[in-house]
Order: sequence, then structure tokens, then C-alpha cells
Amino acid sequence: MRVIISGGGTGGHIFPAISIANALKEADPSIEILFVGAQGKMEMEKVPAAGYEIVGLPVAGFHRKLNLRNIGRNLLFPFRLVSSLIKASSVVKNFKPDVAVGVGGYASGPVLQRAAKNGVPCLVQEQNSYPGVTNKILAKDAKKICVAYPNMERFFPQEKIIMTGNPVRQSLLAPVDRAEALKAFGLEEGKPVVLVIGGSLGARSINQGILATLNDLPDDVQLLWQTGKIYYDGIKAELDKNPRSNVHASDFIKRMDLAFGIADIVISRAGASSISELALLGKSSILVPSPNVSEDHQTKNAMALVNENAALMVKDADSQTLIKESLKALADKDNLAKLGENIKKFARPNAAADIAREVMSLVEGK
Repeated sequence: MRVIISGGGTGGHIFPAISIANALKEADPSIEILFVGAQGKMEMEKVPAAGYEIVGLPVAGFHRKLNLRNIGRNLLFPFRLVSSLIKASSVVKNFKPDVAVGVGGYASGPVLQRAAKNGVPCLVQEQNSYPGVTNKILAKDAKKICVAYPNMERFFPQEKIIMTGNPVRQSLLAPVDRAEALKAFGLEEGKPVVLVIGGSLGARSINQGILATLNDLPDDVQLLWQTGKIYYDGIKAELDKNPRSNVHASDFIKRMDLAFGIADIVISRAGASSISELALLGKSSILVPSPNVSEDHQTKNAMALVNENAALMVKDADSQTLIKESLKALADKDNLAKLGENIKKFARPNAAADIAREVMSLVEGK
């Protein structure tokens, strides 16, 4: 069996895609898998690191927020799209996939469109409670649509929808030696740890809110902070002016299993994949929905948990209260424990295997 998996742009698309690939290989090691992503995006690094081949397309998104830079990018959009469709046609023709999987993101559009046109059955995996533009367009050609939230018939044909949940990085489930994890980040035993992860690319507002209020962080509470690559140098320069032994900042945390393992509370965006990981691990969290997403779907994601006392929420505009809210949450140990227990109800630990079975059934049913 030959499978194309396409999409990416952020960790929220890439890591589920890799999890699906791993589940397919676990089910049948003979399966051949080719990833297709967008040139210059993080999938071009993360996918090969996971052991899979990837082809890059020159595709890029259409920017709705208009400024001089984005206007220039938008003028190139049709040319990049046509070029991507031509390259996607070539990839489909040469690889000859038995099935194509789209996980969202720019690259999945041209690939699944060309695959469907060539009679290849397609499966779409939608992570969020409000689907992206690409997946909405692809839905008409898809045979199956795997989702993580109820009521998705508002956007997709009901007969195609399968509730599977979102795949997560299985590496996160490995047992963690707390002493080893603390040592890896230069942190101390006996002091609570606040983990800040503003998404795989970082979050400017969260970073600014944390940086502006670092003086509110007491010495007996530790901060483990993923800043995102584009923000790291500026934050490091500020931290160097007033070094704090209880603050460990890095552009990207490679060993998220260790980071989650020692975190007493997690500050995170409310993307679907992030929530799925928090739920699977039972981590108490403060969710900060991004305001820069379609239909404010991250707030909807977060409120589904808040309403069940499974997470706390702070608005993006109130990011300067994050340290204060973290300290308040840590002080209420009973509710902190309840948050961790309640979020487990949202976990779907077998999502990747369930999606892999649906992918394989499309080939078996041809």
C-alpha cells in the first residue's frame, strides 16, 4: 500500500500527520508513505527527523490582513498555486498512491485535489471545532472526514464524518524520570514548574505578557518557556539583563515528554492538537486562545473545557495576568488536581490507530 500524507505549516498539523504515519507503519510495516508539505515550513524539517521522505510545494496562503508585505505575497498567490498544482500532479503520477490523506494546511489542497482527480480515494483529518478553508474545499472530494469535535455536520456531509479525536505524539506517553527531566532543563526539585508553550511557532502576546511580569514570579516557582524561534533572541537579550536561575527559555523544546512530565501547570494556546495532548496527559492548564484564527475557533475549543472545569482560560488581551493566574492556580491544589482529572475526559488515546484503520479501509474497499 502506498500513502500520501499532505499538509502542515504548524505543529498542530505536522505532529498529528506523523502520528498517523507511525500508526500506519505499526499496522503494516510494508506501507510506503510520502509526505508533501509547503516549502520553507517546519514540516520540511520535522518530517525527515521522524524518518519519512517529504516533497515540498511552493504553495502559500492568501493573507486576509492587508499590508504592503501581504499585498505583495497575495499577488504571487495564483502563480504559486498553479505551480503547486503542476508539481502535485507530478508527485501523484510518479508515486502512484493508493490513498491520500490531508491534515490541513496549504499543501494538502493541491495534493488531494490532484489525487481525487486521478481517482485516488482521499481522507481529510480536521483537528478543530471550526474547519480551515482548505479542508472545507476538500470535503466534497473526500471519501471520509475524521473529526475531533461533535456537530461537524454544520460544515461537512454527515455521511462522511467519523469521530476519531486528534492524534498526538506517542513519544509524550513514555514514562519520565523527573530528576532527569529537571536536570535537562537546569531546574530544581521541590519547586513547582510552570510550562509556557505558545504553539510550535511561539506566540507574541503570551511572550510579551510573561516578559513584562517576570518580576511577579517568586524564586520558589520555576518557569519553563518555549518562546518560538522568531522571538527567542529578543527574549534572551532581555533575560540576560537580569538573569533568573528559575527561568529556562528556549526557542523550541525538543523533549516535550520531559517538559510535560515536570509541569505542574501549562500555559498554552487552545489549538486542537495542544488540547488533545493536554487531555491525554491529564495536565492542568491555562488556555490562551489565539485571536488570529477563523471564527475564533480556539475560544470555542477552550470553552468546551472551561465549562467542565477541565481548564482555565485567559483572554489573549490579558496575557499580562498569566503569571498571576498561574500562581493563583498553583496555590489552590485541590482545584489544580481537579483540572488535571477532568481534562482526561476529553482524551482519545487511540485516535491515530483509528484514523489509520479508516485510511486502510479506503484501499481495501476500492
